[in-house]
Parts: sequence; structure tokens; C-alpha cells
Amino acid sequence: MREPLYKVQRKLSRRRLRAVNKGLIGLIDLGSAKVVCFILQFTPDIAQKSKLDETTVLPKNVAFRIIGVATTRSRGLSLGEIEKIDEAQKAIRTVVQAAQKMAGVLLEDVLVSFSGGEPKSYGVVGTTKISGRQVTELDIGNALRNSDIPEYGTSRDVVHALPVNFSLDDRTGMVDPRGQLGDELTVDLHLMTVHQSLIDNIIQAIRGCHLDLAGLCFAPYLAGTSSLTEDELNLGSACIDLGADISGVTIFFKKQMIYGGSVRMGGSHITRDIAKVFNIPFDSAERIKNLHGGLISTGRDDRDLIEAIDNNQEKISISRSELIGVIIPRVEEILEEVYEQLAVAGFNNIDSKKIILTGGSSQLPGLFEVASRILNASVRVGKPIRVQGLPHAANGPDFSAAVGLALHAGHPQDECWDFNLPFAKTGFRKFNGVLKWFVDNW
Repeated sequence: MREPLYKVQRKLSRRRLRAVNKGLIGLIDLGSAKVVCFILQFTPDIAQKSKLDETTVLPKNVAFRIIGVATTRSRGLSLGEIEKIDEAQKAIRTVVQAAQKMAGVLLEDVLVSFSGGEPKSYGVVGTTKISGRQVTELDIGNALRNSDIPEYGTSRDVVHALPVNFSLDDRTGMVDPRGQLGDELTVDLHLMTVHQSLIDNIIQAIRGCHLDLAGLCFAPYLAGTSSLTEDELNLGSACIDLGADISGVTIFFKKQMIYGGSVRMGGSHITRDIAKVFNIPFDSAERIKNLHGGLISTGRDDRDLIEAIDNNQEKISISRSELIGVIIPRVEEILEEVYEQLAVAGFNNIDSKKIILTGGSSQLPGLFEVASRILNASVRVGKPIRVQGLPHAANGPDFSAAVGLALHAGHPQDECWDFNLPFAKTGFRKFNGVLKWFVDNW
């Protein structure tokens, strides 16, 4: 029998705290194209905890530095999920060992990010009367307990449960109402669920590498936190994390993630199209895409020839105009799927309507122009902006999720299991509820 979700998440929070107190934690970003490992070292002045219990407050804004960085090609992963556990373990061991060698340390605890699991978002509301005049931890717990959690199915688990807004009587937009005076407390809660099998496979893979899991995070959410400016996070923006197999879609409003989803297409689909049309190996198609690919035609494209060896071991010449003609339809298909998902999520209700592109595939020349046209919004290509001292190789859009995981380790956002809740023994209640988009109610 599976442990209640609340208990599992509380355990992960305790493990993260222990890792911070020990001064060392590993970060693993499980991508379909590459696996990244960062090793963080925290400042030595963090108070050591001799005993951890349910009242221990997780540290916030912990200073850290990155002392180890390594990447390796993904193995055993497809569509952002672990498909072959033994192969995935080989990739994890390789990248962890390389990062450990660089840092000169041994890891015990790791945070892991992922992009698959077919995420689904729910906006729900919970309300409670204040037991006294002053809001306490118990009042917040009662409001969270009273949230109308929808029936998301037995085969899915909640990976994020973010209290994104508190309202006290007629006052809204509160980040933390504790200590405030009022009569009625309302919490807007963003739930994100993923397939249970994804979580189970990650846990098994990490255990098989003799590491302790200290938390799980949705990679596109992390990419947004590391790539969006303060104004973009506050006024409302979407982050499109264009990965290899998955394009993550997240929406931020008032500095909180209010929606998370994905489109099951990415850069590898473009590569496979190139390989199929020109009958060349996948690796050759990937190299040609990265070196010569783009979305904007010029007058020289017919004359710019790219030499390649096809699957029959014969030399062929590909014009850049032919290459662009293969790339554009797939990119347009991905962006159209993204547009539809943003529309369903209520992105058009946000006045700012800025879109930031991250991920390895965001670096295709001309993507900015095409995305602006299809998404009908102000678009820019983003890269990590909130962590100083990153190695040059880890400072591009394709490392946005990994850098976001570092920010999450040192500056975690409160989730509902970080509060002391009165339903710790039973976990979340599940009822049928009506979904509410936060932008309609704040």
C-alpha cells in the first residue's frame, strides 16, 4: 500500500533540510537529450539541527555556490520519462561521478527534475473561519484542508501543491497571512499532477544509484523561475521550455506558477524529420540542424550546400533552403500546440502576455520571429539570470531547468506540505470540485 502523498512529501522536505544542514546537495536534471548534475555547497553558517520534527521550519534564501557540473547523453529516457531503468541508472551514475570528481566530494542527497508525466494543472480554493482574531498555522492548515481537490485519478500523484495566494476578508494578494488579523481566510491552491509511474521509476532509479531522493520538481517550472525577470514573473508571463522530446508550458502570475503542462514534441522531432527526409543518420541530422538549421530564408539558401553521408554511405548535398523547408512545418506544429494549450489555460486573460522561450531548441535561428507570429505575443529567448558564477558552458537556455533546480534548493517556494496541517495522517481529501483560474479571481 502506498504511503499518503502528504507523508511522502514531508519526508522529502525533511531530507532536503538535512542535506542543506550537511552543506551539500546534488541536483539532477533528467532530460531526454542530456542528463545534468550540479553539486551545491551551502554556506557553513547554517545552523545545524540536532533533531528534526514536524515543527522544523525549512530554511529560506540559503546562500550556496556550485562546485561541480557535469553532463552526459541521456540513456533510457523517452518523452521526459524513464523508459529503461538500468540504462537511466548508467547515465545518472556517469554524470554524478563526473560532478563528484570535479567537486572532490561524495554525494548522498539529490533533488531531481523531470519534464514528462503528462502534467495536469488544477486551480482550487479553500476557505476557513479564523479560530481567533489572528491567523495561525492551524488556520492555514484548515483552509488547505477545505480545498475542493478534484478527483485526479488513482494512477496520478500531486507533485506540486502551491498556495499561490491568500485572502483575508477583503484583502488579497497575500504571500503569508500568519500573524494578520481577520475573520475569514481563503487560499488559492495550484495543484499539478503527473503519472504515478513516472515518480515510481525515478525513485527506483535514484535508489539503484545509492542516492537519497530529497525532492522532485517539474523542469519547465524551474526553467521559468531561472529565466524570467521579476517583472515578467509578477505581471504575468508564460515560459515555453523547448526540450528534446517535450515542450514544457508554464504560466506565472504575481510571482507564482499558476499553470503547468506540456506538449509531447520537441527538438528531437525536428531532427527525426531531417533524418527521414534526407535519409541520413540521426546524429548527422542533429549536427546539421545545430550548425545550419534555422527558420528564416535568405537569397543564398539555394546556393548554400551542406555535405552529408546518407544511410547508404553515399555522399549527398543538401541546400539550406531544403533544410529550412523541413524544419519550419514541425516548429509551426509545436508552436500551434503550445498556443492551443495557453488558450485553454486562460493565458489571454493576462494583460502582459509575454512569452519566454528556453531549452536547447530555443536557440534555432529565426525562432523568435516565427514564435511571435504564431503565439501572437511578445516573445524573447531567455537564459538563466539568477545564479552568479555559472561556468560558461552551463549558462545557456538549455541549462535553464538545471539552474532553476539550484534556485529551488536554496530558495524553495512554500508548498502545502511545508505547513503544519491538521490532516497529516490522512493526506489530501479528494472530492469533485470546479476548476478556477487564478487570474479570474485575484
